[in-house]
Amino acid sequence: MIVGVVLLLATGYGYWYRHRDGRVKARAVTEERLRLDQSEIGSLGERATLLQFSSAFCTPCRATRVILSEVAAATPGVRHIDVDAEHELALVRKVGVLSTPTTLILDNNGYEIARAVGAPRKAQVLASLEALQ
Repeated sequence: MIVGVVLLLATGYGYWYRHRDGRVKARAVTEERLRLDQSEIGSLGERATLLQFSSAFCTPCRATRVILSEVAAATPGVRHIDVDAEHELALVRKVGVLSTPTTLILDNNGYEIARAVGAPRKAQVLASLEALQ
């Protein structure tokens, strides 16, 4: 009986975690938003910047890199920046990255408009960028 309950709880947690992993969550305009400037991450995109935090041995980071590079190449004015979280610990602490991959979607002024923890879906990233217009 106990083993059955433990398996049921573990399965429920697994479904919940998979459901929320990679989901792009928009930041409300009324929330205090994070702002990064060019001195911290380099030049920003004319329209938006996709700021990816990754690590060397992170398999989902590779998939995220491909998705974000494709979005940046197909969308005018969007720049993709890949940050190695292990080498940029001060920036990781400032933005509150707890796991990799984490993607911040920044507007052209460097304000965070959305965040995805885990590998985001291409359609969700594109929808967040369309909301900028």
